[in-house]
Formats: sequence, C-alpha cells, structure tokens
Amino acid sequence: MRLIRGFQRFFRDEAGVTALEYGILAAVVAVVIGGVFYTQMSTAIGTIFGQVTTAVGNVKTSSGS
Repeated sequence: MRLIRGFQRFFRDEAGVTALEYGILAAVVAVVIGGVFYTQMSTAIGTIFGQVTTAVGNVKTSSGS
C-alpha cells in the first residue's frame, strides 16, 4: 500500500514539471541561437572561400605559366 501511495504522490506532484518546462525552453532557445549563428557563419565562410578562390585564380592567370 505504501508503494502505491508513493506512486500516487509522485504523479500528483507538479514541482518537477516546472524544471522540465525550463529545460525545454532552454533547449528551444539554444536551437534558435545555434541556427542563427550557423547561418551567419556559413555565409561568412562562403564569402571568405570565394575571395580566396578568386585570389588564387588571379595569381595563376597573371603568372603566365
């Protein structure tokens, strides 16, 4: 009987729900921030690689070899 009452109290207790909600909120915020930084970083890296490719192409064509 004590075991059953313990389970009933555990399932009625809502204190853990708040911590779970904060955890879910933190995960959502982390995903949004990660998405923003991923987009900005991929654009910046793409621009840098484009500039390097252009510079290497210019050196190759201007050397005359």
